[in-house]
This record gives sequence, C-alpha cells and structure tokens, in this order.
Amino acid sequence: MNKVILLGRLTKNPEIRFSQTNNTKVALFTLAVDRNYVKPGEERQTDFISLVAYSKLADFVEKYLKQGTQICMCGRMQVRNWTDDEGKRRYATDVIAEEIKFAESARKQEESNTDVSTSENSIENIDEQTLTSDDDLPF
Repeated sequence: MNKVILLGRLTKNPEIRFSQTNNTKVALFTLAVDRNYVKPGEERQTDFISLVAYSKLADFVEKYLKQGTQICMCGRMQVRNWTDDEGKRRYATDVIAEEIKFAESARKQEESNTDVSTSENSIENIDEQTLTSDDDLPF
C-alpha cells in the first residue's frame, strides 16, 4: 500500500506547467510539515515535501492555493530516477496529490494574511450553514 497523508502550509505559490507528452496541466508546490516530536531544548523541525497535482486537481491548486494556505492532502509517494549530464544516477521523491482539503476556515486564512477569494469563502460558508440547518432536512 502506498498512501501519504500530510497537513501543512504551502511555502510559496504553486508553479503551473504542462506535460510535454499530452499537454496535461501539472501543479508543482512544496508543503512545510512540522514534525510531531520536539527534542528537549531544541526547536520544532519542519520537513519540506514536494507535491505534484495533475489535471483537474492542478486546476484547483492553481485557482485556490497560495503561499501560506494550510491544507490536508492524501496521495501516494513516487520516486523518479534519471541519469544526469555527468552520467550519475539521480533520484527524486515526490508526493502525487490525489485529494486536497482546506485545513482552516476562510476567516483564519484571512487573519494569516493569505490571499483568498472572499466570494468563494462566502459560498463555502453558505454551503456549511445549509448542510447544518434542520429546517432544510426532508424528514
């Protein structure tokens, strides 16, 4: 089984590219994830993990995610390898995003000076209220 679940913040705005083979949209971004364990007398360590999203998920990333946005994501780990110009074998490990959710409310994102579209936040809040209102239940 290859399953990765991460909670963290984007270190910078996503980079958008298109694949050479079939022109698929690709979003590249890095997530800063704090480690749970802190050694006594030391500061908390942070890992910086490379993420990749494709197609519709790349559209979502491009439209809604910015530097500082806190997300929770599920995906899978993938190791790439290639031979560089000097003939050395190189490896890179990426996490391929399969599902992304916002990990904080729109209000908290605004408080942390994240550039988030207020119209989308309003729609999101209305949907939450609609789902929790007993008046709209059919039973």
